[in-house]
Amino acid sequence: MTTHRARRTARSAALAAATAALALGLTACAGAGDGSKAAGGDHAAGGARSGAASGAAAGQDSAKQAESGGDVARGMRSATAMGGAEEIASKAATVGAQPCRGDEMAVTAVHRFAGEQGDHLLLTAVNEGTKPCWVTSYPAVVLDWNVDNQVLPHSKKDNPGGDQHITLRPGGKAYSAVNLFDYGSKNHTAESLAMALRGADGHNGPFYSVAVKGQKPQFSWNEADVLNWSTEKPYDF
Repeated sequence: MTTHRARRTARSAALAAATAALALGLTACAGAGDGSKAAGGDHAAGGARSGAASGAAAGQDSAKQAESGGDVARGMRSATAMGGAEEIASKAATVGAQPCRGDEMAVTAVHRFAGEQGDHLLLTAVNEGTKPCWVTSYPAVVLDWNVDNQVLPHSKKDNPGGDQHITLRPGGKAYSAVNLFDYGSKNHTAESLAMALRGADGHNGPFYSVAVKGQKPQFSWNEADVLNWSTEKPYDF
């Protein structure tokens, strides 16, 4: 009887010890689990804070970039507006321009390619007035004023567009040319010409004498014709 009780008491004690050891192990595992969760939580929180900080920095950079972009856009708009204003001012300056007058124009004539193919007189008209003015068509030119006073015809080989108005600002230039054709006999010779500006109605203004310049101011011709006014030099080889 005593032996049976002793064995049962020993088994009870062993069971109690095992239970206590199991409880301690579970407690240790629980503690380790809590620590892992805490560390993971701290890591996650840190990652969240880092992400938030990165997002905030990115937001600030984006805001700065947007602000910078806005400045550039505003600058472009300002430049465009300024360019538009200048263009409007430029157009406004030519609105209401009057026909150029002979007494406000400086006209020169230069003999070019003398005796060669393309022999011509280059006419250059400069607006010496204080306001814009326009020229149109081709100049009325007389090469031998003292003989026949015949105004030269317009060149049939000229480009179209002679009815347009070419506006010249003060100091602006327009060009024309007198084509000279010398067949070697029964020709005429001169060193000056007379020139007049044409109005929009085709009528000629007063004629002005123009002395011819160049290496060979004297020129000869059997036939001649005239080109329209242009802002580019004709025969500018």
